Amino acid sequence: MKIALDPFMHRHLSLEELPSKVAELGYEWIELSPRADFLEWFKAPRVYPDRLKSFKKSLKDSGVGISSLLPMYRWASNDENERQAAVRHWKRAIEIAVELEVDVMNSEFGRGPHPDKGGCYCCHTGAMIETCEDAWWRSMEELVPVFEREGINLHIEPHPEDWVEELKPAADLIRTVNSKNVKFLYCAPHTFYFGDDTKEMLRECADVLAHVHVADTFNHKASSGLRYILNPPGTNARIHQHLDIGQGEVPWDDFFSTLAEIGFDGIMTACVFAWEDRMDESGTFMRSEMQRYVDKYFKK
Repeated sequence: MKIALDPFMHRHLSLEELPSKVAELGYEWIELSPRADFLEWFKAPRVYPDRLKSFKKSLKDSGVGISSLLPMYRWASNDENERQAAVRHWKRAIEIAVELEVDVMNSEFGRGPHPDKGGCYCCHTGAMIETCEDAWWRSMEELVPVFEREGINLHIEPHPEDWVEELKPAADLIRTVNSKNVKFLYCAPHTFYFGDDTKEMLRECADVLAHVHVADTFNHKASSGLRYILNPPGTNARIHQHLDIGQGEVPWDDFFSTLAEIGFDGIMTACVFAWEDRMDESGTFMRSEMQRYVDKYFKK
């Protein structure tokens, strides 16, 4: 198992400074999420030979590896120009992964076109869901052969606002791709969008599960209805949090014990984004707490 950090809260650091900071916080692995000087959100990668060379050197000097790259492109956009651009960006990102000797990339199912393109940004109308899914399949038809040829594994998660938010249909989509290189990512702070029973959901996706994200959140479906105060009442905003373990309502003993039960041995990433004023403290706490649960349930 690889225990990694998504260092989004440390994005103010240069690429060269990042590996030593991650090592200082107790991690040996980085899950590199979008940042303006590398894999930019929705845009072509900002990567050239000198930048790649200096980043690789800093990784080696710090004894830190990259567990996965996390690109975010509009591969499910029903605007064909956007979708084609996303596929081009994906292909370049795959080349970068190969250059870095990284064999895992992870991403989300996607939310459709850019808001400026008109229509619904989130995919909750039947028509939008259908067109986004169709666009995503066209992208996968182009990209899966590239992943397979390059030996890169792709781990995909449903996300609040994606055209698929729930665990069971998302896992079925992964199975339908029918590639050993395409697997499922379970993001714990999205638990209450996925479904209702953590143990059942982890068992449901066990055959395709290769990656988990670890952060806490409140149950927005709780009976009190006041976990979040939103205006106007009844808005369908897809709200969730990425908190330190213990600050929300994810059932962590159920989560880690079931991972051990199903024999999980993939990537486990701390992805807390809520505490930029205490980012180092959060990072070290999450490393320690994740190890405590792993020791409790995996090493019996």
